[in-house]
Amino acid sequence: MARGGSSVTVSALTPDVLVDLVNGWGTWPRQEGQRTDEPLPSLDSLDALHSSDSLGDLALPGAVRDALDADAVARVADAIHPVFAADDAPGCADRLTRLLSAAGARPVLTAAPDGTLHAVWSVAAPDGALLAAAAVTLRAYLAEHGWGRIGLCAGAHCADVYIDQSPGGRRRFCSVTCQNRTRVAAFRSRRAAAAE
Repeated sequence: MARGGSSVTVSALTPDVLVDLVNGWGTWPRQEGQRTDEPLPSLDSLDALHSSDSLGDLALPGAVRDALDADAVARVADAIHPVFAADDAPGCADRLTRLLSAAGARPVLTAAPDGTLHAVWSVAAPDGALLAAAAVTLRAYLAEHGWGRIGLCAGAHCADVYIDQSPGGRRRFCSVTCQNRTRVAAFRSRRAAAAE
């Protein structure tokens, strides 16, 4: 994101950073995963390199970074989560369109010094930049890969989100850990039923 005039130019996040934002700061993922006693990621991690306990390098300009606090980041995560939870493509599209509008994201053209034009997204106020960046990221990913490539973890007691970047597009769990827990629980259930 960069500041230009009175507006803020919004850059897309990486899919991994977006997932970390929603799962690390979102109320529902933290509650379902019984992580509410764990501290939220540090706001300093907003400017850190991507790691398992940070949001990644968002390249936030000062005005945007200064407008963020833990509550603001959690609100963005909570606003994005329902897009992943949509039951169908029209619902997903409607939720994402509303988020783009709520953030005040608008497409603009900028001119480089050599005269070439570039399409970017812009928001009028810094406090909408993180939501806009998250929504722009999902918009670009969904336009290229389709609605079936995002979702909520199918594991019990987990509301973490995922973005399926695999070639086969069959991902249904947020992590291998949740996938293994589900398989072990299903195996135990089958074994118990057979023993009766």
